[in-house]
Amino acid sequence: MRIPCKRFTAIGAMALLLPFGAAQAQSDETFRQLELFGDIFERVRNFYVDDTVDEELIETAINGMLSALDPHSSYLNEKTYRDMQVQTRGEFGGLGIEVTMEQGLIRVVSPIDETPAANAGLQAGDFITHLDGEQVVGLTLSEAVEKMRGRVDSDITLTIRREGEEPFDVTLTRDIVKIQSVRGRVEGDIGYVRVSTFNEQTLSGLEREIGEIRDELGGEMMGLVIDLRNNPGGLLDQAVKVSDAFLERGEIVSTRGRDEGEASRFNATPGDLVDGMPVAVLINEGSASASEIVAGALQDHRRAVILGTRSFGKGSVQTIVPIPGHGAMRLTTARYYTPSGRSIQATGIEPDIEVQPARIETLDAAARTREADLPNALDTSDSEGEDVLSQGNDVAPDDYQLTRAIDLLRGISLYTARVVN
Repeated sequence: MRIPCKRFTAIGAMALLLPFGAAQAQSDETFRQLELFGDIFERVRNFYVDDTVDEELIETAINGMLSALDPHSSYLNEKTYRDMQVQTRGEFGGLGIEVTMEQGLIRVVSPIDETPAANAGLQAGDFITHLDGEQVVGLTLSEAVEKMRGRVDSDITLTIRREGEEPFDVTLTRDIVKIQSVRGRVEGDIGYVRVSTFNEQTLSGLEREIGEIRDELGGEMMGLVIDLRNNPGGLLDQAVKVSDAFLERGEIVSTRGRDEGEASRFNATPGDLVDGMPVAVLINEGSASASEIVAGALQDHRRAVILGTRSFGKGSVQTIVPIPGHGAMRLTTARYYTPSGRSIQATGIEPDIEVQPARIETLDAAARTREADLPNALDTSDSEGEDVLSQGNDVAPDDYQLTRAIDLLRGISLYTARVVN
């Protein structure tokens, strides 16, 4: 069956996009493949068991072409494109979960702090196999994300497959997700900032939180922990600015596309938010993309000690190309490289000190004998001062990774002070 002329017009328009000067054989093959697409499109319209919508068929075909390239290239219709723009501004509706497609299932990259997904206990590495009882196999990533969105206060049941456990269901209530991308607090004499995502507010939030911490601690501040665990990434320019906030000079990250001339390099400018204080960065398998740029830059410049577990490994650059009247296309156009030339893609960032998640348990030492228990032991009435290493720790006792980071920073600060003195 030949395609009617009115249907072939779109195919011909696509063909006009081919570069003039291409080899004739290649041009003929391209026309042949486009004609094949047109033939199949027309047969589906005419003979499929149910009525079809041309727009949906074309959109699905485009999505199939892009998603076959890699997990992060996709077509964004007008609604999805608007939702993405809202998300980068830091407020949107949904579950608060960053996902990707893997082996036909939805893989959780990370839940976003204080969202329905995080409150329900979803974890990085979980697989979502069903949405309200419907299998996700066969859905595109965009279709699955669209199903997870919905009216605020409405429920959705996710079937979760987690390593080492039987599949289980969890019901979440959709909500307006307001992301405060940076939160800070004081842990004894250490500053702690949690960066949950990289949106338009991240750098300003980081500056605000560190300023408040320094005002509270004054000259007693001994270091800073930057927590990037389960941070799925976000805007490249914000990752560059956050890295620059702690670096005085040098390259932060480079991107390299298919052509050598397409390489871009981002460099630091003078200035350090914490004036050279020791910095520790926490990462895990949920730290992706922009998080890995920051960790890689600070690691390569030896500006921070990286603790935790290996990061996710999303080292590709997606460019959003608006399509007038139709939304936009998200296309992978380059790879990220750390200042030392390491590719982040699929390998991630290896921490300087691997610290697996663990729960701290205090052992009962009441039965042990100490100096004070010995007969005729000298009294301590003339002791002065307080052992600086015995200072209290405000960190939650079950966050072993954070405890290790705080202890490390205190050790570095104390050692540095003694060397100087």
